[in-house]
Amino acid sequence: SKTKSLPVIHDINFEHYPEYLPPLVRSFHLKYFRKYARKADRIATVSQYSRQDIANTYGIDPQKIDLVYNGVGDFFNPSSHEDQNKTRQKITKEIPYFVFVGALNPRKNIVGMLRAFDIYKQKGGESHFVIVGDKMFWSKEIAQAYDQHPFKNCIVFTGRLEREGLNEVLSAAAALMFVSHFEGFGIPIIEAFQCEVPVITSSTTSMPEVAGDAALICDPDNIEEIAANMKKVENEKVRQSLIDKGKQRVKAFSWDKAAEMMWKSIEKTLKQK
Repeated sequence: SKTKSLPVIHDINFEHYPEYLPPLVRSFHLKYFRKYARKADRIATVSQYSRQDIANTYGIDPQKIDLVYNGVGDFFNPSSHEDQNKTRQKITKEIPYFVFVGALNPRKNIVGMLRAFDIYKQKGGESHFVIVGDKMFWSKEIAQAYDQHPFKNCIVFTGRLEREGLNEVLSAAAALMFVSHFEGFGIPIIEAFQCEVPVITSSTTSMPEVAGDAALICDPDNIEEIAANMKKVENEKVRQSLIDKGKQRVKAFSWDKAAEMMWKSIEKTLKQK
């Protein structure tokens, strides 16, 4: 087509972790995304990390790539203590819990978080671990890590949750565990901030950029460090400090701001010769 094009490429995780995708999906992404990016008049992406990654990997001038941060849904809000108690009663019989939100595939480091949860429990941790999301690319390694987990009875899979259901489970959590290997943005981080829930996230890719100083940051390959942060966030002073910082940090992200940034990118594309 000779029509001007402005693809939105959230990230190119498949270029770095092709083994995490099924063969057909992997071959499509690896063959066509490079072509889409190079043919595009401009590209929009969701983080400075992705912007530089796309530029470096595909040999594209970063000036051709516009930043359009994601926002957070207006249905995400903190819950009252009474509602939090009701949610915990329903999911974990009143026991506090860490929560992960996202598709269950190897890139999300489910195995690493399960192993860290094992260490946390062995060191006397009392909380459970709730995992929210579809079994998108459920690997043998993930299945084995869960099936052989010594604290399997403290792990709850809810499946995919939408809107109010997701807000309910997230806002009642002790903390969000979002320690992926790779993210182009990491929307659950700012959803947790909006729900006034502390966040533990990765030191890799876009996650430090999105979290700023409002989260506990750790190496996703260091399960001891992840477990240590799970214990650390139980400290009330640490927890409150993270909540306060998250409430400020989330103000940088909204879908109205995203719309403005996207519109500017569209205007640049239309004006480009």
